[in-house]
Amino acid sequence: MPLVHKICELYKLFHKCLILFSKQEKYTLGQKTENTVLDILEAILSAAYLPGYAKKEIIKKASDKNDLLKYLIRLAYETKSINDKHYLMLEVKIIEIGKMLGGWIKSVY
Repeated sequence: MPLVHKICELYKLFHKCLILFSKQEKYTLGQKTENTVLDILEAILSAAYLPGYAKKEIIKKASDKNDLLKYLIRLAYETKSINDKHYLMLEVKIIEIGKMLGGWIKSVY
């Protein structure tokens, strides 16, 4: 599934960034952000194996989590936990995942 692959790429990239977080931020904002990425992955894997009528709610939750992820990454950038380069790379991937989720939502509804 291409969407799962994109989220795994996002996780790997964020994991590299998380190593560079300060100790204080690593266990607060960093951990919340990492958990959000994993929640999106979990929701998408769950939805992939459900019948069409049951996918709607789970895909919507994944989309909502993706929106939350945008804000968490922006907060990490604004608090200087990640640099410009990593911020831009993460944002591009998050936007791409959002578009893919939006397309999936439209196809299910």
